[in-house]
Amino acid sequence: MGDASSSDFAPRHDNNKVSDLPQLHRLITGHNEEGKAIVQSHNDFEWVPYDSGRLAFSVAYTTSEFPVDLNKDKDIDEHKTVVASGNLGLVNPKGTVLRCVDFAPGYACDMHRTKSLDYGIVLEGEVDMVLDSGESYPMKRGDVAVQRATQHQWVNRSKTEWARMMFVLQDCQPLIVNGEEYGEDLNQMEDLPASGN
Repeated sequence: MGDASSSDFAPRHDNNKVSDLPQLHRLITGHNEEGKAIVQSHNDFEWVPYDSGRLAFSVAYTTSEFPVDLNKDKDIDEHKTVVASGNLGLVNPKGTVLRCVDFAPGYACDMHRTKSLDYGIVLEGEVDMVLDSGESYPMKRGDVAVQRATQHQWVNRSKTEWARMMFVLQDCQPLIVNGEEYGEDLNQMEDLPASGN
């Protein structure tokens, strides 16, 4: 496990966490001068509350090109620039976003579409995936949704327990269905900047 011991990861600060779920920790690997793998940095997730604290996002990592360039830590520098800009929408144009989302008990986000291919994994609790066709699917811990630029919403039906999902969002080519191009539609999510893709 390298030079780091488990005690190196012990401090877990809230960092604006709004839920009662455990704080998460990010470890980024790299290489030392001998070319051996090391943990280059480790830190607690930073949380941003939305919708009066009933929803919280933490962006664990982003990339801005594909395939990503890891040389001279270019990807790390680009990630820091994207996050510091304050302009990151749900999707990072030409790149990816790794985002954790906490949903309060009874919370339902607005129906929305991103122009992206998304992998959504339930980490804690249960979340319903609701589609604009009226279809609704309950998802439990470990279940995965592959969202392919469809209109959807996430609903935490529990009245008492927070739910948590991890998402990987990847920019995609324009989607055309029956001759109509479908782009990003954030509906009433006014707190979020447009992705710009």
